[in-house]
Amino acid sequence: MSLMSLTAVELGKKIKAKEVTVKEAVEAAIAQIEKSEDTLNCYVTVDKEGALKKAEEVQKLIDDGTLTGPLAGVPVAIKDNMCTKDMLTTCSSKILSNFVPTYTAEAVVNLEKAGAVILGKTNMDEFAMGSTNETSAYGAVKNPWNTEHVPGGSSGGSCAAVAAEECSYALGSDTGGSIRQPSSFCGVTGIKPTYGTVSRYGLIAYGSSLDQIGPVAKDVTDCATILEAIASYDPKDSTSVKREDYDFTSALVDDVKGLKIGIPKAYFGEGLDKEVKEAVLAAAKVLEEKGAIVEEFDLGLVDYAIPAYYVIAAAEASSNLSRFDGVKYGYRTEDYEGLHNMYKKTRSEGFGAEVKRRIMLGSFVLSSGYYDAYYLKALRTKALIKKEFDKAFEKYDVILGPAAPTTAPKLGDSLSDPIKMYLGDIYTISVNLAGLPGISVPCGNDSKGLPIGLQLIGDCFKEKNIIRAAYAYEQTGSYKRPGMLEE
Repeated sequence: MSLMSLTAVELGKKIKAKEVTVKEAVEAAIAQIEKSEDTLNCYVTVDKEGALKKAEEVQKLIDDGTLTGPLAGVPVAIKDNMCTKDMLTTCSSKILSNFVPTYTAEAVVNLEKAGAVILGKTNMDEFAMGSTNETSAYGAVKNPWNTEHVPGGSSGGSCAAVAAEECSYALGSDTGGSIRQPSSFCGVTGIKPTYGTVSRYGLIAYGSSLDQIGPVAKDVTDCATILEAIASYDPKDSTSVKREDYDFTSALVDDVKGLKIGIPKAYFGEGLDKEVKEAVLAAAKVLEEKGAIVEEFDLGLVDYAIPAYYVIAAAEASSNLSRFDGVKYGYRTEDYEGLHNMYKKTRSEGFGAEVKRRIMLGSFVLSSGYYDAYYLKALRTKALIKKEFDKAFEKYDVILGPAAPTTAPKLGDSLSDPIKMYLGDIYTISVNLAGLPGISVPCGNDSKGLPIGLQLIGDCFKEKNIIRAAYAYEQTGSYKRPGMLEE
C-alpha cells in the first residue's frame, strides 16, 4: 500500500512512530502529482522546493517533541482562494494571475502550527463561481474516477487531488455547496462547518455571509481531526465565533442509538436521479438498522432556496469583486486611455464569463428600484429558510439527503446551460443560507461507476451530531474508499 493511500491520520501515526519520514511522505505526494497532473489538472501551483524544505523543518520539530499533533508532517493541498505568503494565489482567475500575498490565511496558519506541509494550491472555479470546475482560467479539472466527467465545484481541484491521492487531505471553501458537492462527485468526505467556526481572514471573498472554509479528506476521522486543527476564534474576522467546544474528534463513536434523523420529502422528488435516490435511502436504512430513528418530514421553502441564494451571492460578489480594478494589485491591461478605460479593459480582460455574469446580476439586484424587489426579498427569504430549519431541528438531530441530484456530469454538459448548473446546488445551498454545518460522505456508485454522496446536515454548532452519524455509517464499510480505486 502506497503512503498516499493512507488516510491523513494513519500517515501522521506512521510519521510519529518514525516508520516514515516527513520527506518520504512529501516525496510520495509529489511523485503522485507528477504521475497524474497532466491528465487531471488539480493544481494551479505545486511548490516542490518549498514543500521539501518545509518537510525538513517539520521533521526536526517532530524529533525534538515540539510537534506532537496527529497531522504533523502530513502533506496538504490548499484551495487557491486562500492567501499563502510568498506563494501565488490566483482564485483561478486571470485578474489575479500574478498575485503573491504578503500574509497567510488564518486557517492555513492553524494548519502550519499543527505541522502540515503545504504542497501547493489547487485549481478551482474562477473566484469559486461554478459547480463543475470548468470556469477556471487554468482549464477544467478532470474527475479521477472518469476523466470525461467533471469533479464538481468550486473546490473540484481539492476534492479531485484527494481522490487521486495527490495529497493526503486538502482545504476547500463552501459558499453554496462547494465542498460537499465535489466531495460527492469525487467519492471523498468533506465538511462545511457552522458559519463562523473557521476564520475567513485571508479567504478571498465571494459571498461574505455564506463563505466557509472546511476540510476534504478520505474519511470522517480525517475530517474531524482537520476541522479541530483549523477551527479557532479570530479577532481579525468580524464574523468569527468564539466557541466553547472545538473537540470534534470526540464525536467519532460508532453509536447512533436514539439519534433522530429527518428525511425531507421535498429532497426526493422530481429531478433526483434514481440511482442517487436509491443509494441515499439505502444509507438511511443502514443508520436505522444501527438504532437511529429515521422518519420523513416536510421541510418548507425548499423551492425558494436557489433564487434567494443566487440573488444574495451575486450581490455580495459584485461588491467584493469591485476591488479588482488593476490599480492596487493583480492584472492590469497594457493598452488604455485614462483611468476609466483602464478599469473597464482590465476587468473585461481579467474576469471570465461566469464571473461577469454574476457581477452583472449582483449589480442589477443592488441598483435603485430593484434593491427592495430582489435583494431585500432574498434576505427575508433567507431568514424564513433559517426558521424552517430551526423548526426541523426542534424535532431532529440530523437531516439526511443527497449531496447532489446526480452523479458527476460530463465535461461541457453544464457550461452550455448555466441554469442547469445552478440547479445542481439545490440540496446544498440552504445549508449556507442558514449557516448550518453539513457533511458529504460517499455512499455508493452509480451504474457508470461514479461516486454518490450522502449529505448529513446538523443544527448550528452541532457538528458532532453529523460527525457521529457519518462515522457510524462509514464503519459499516458499505462503499469503497478512493484509495481502492482500480488502477
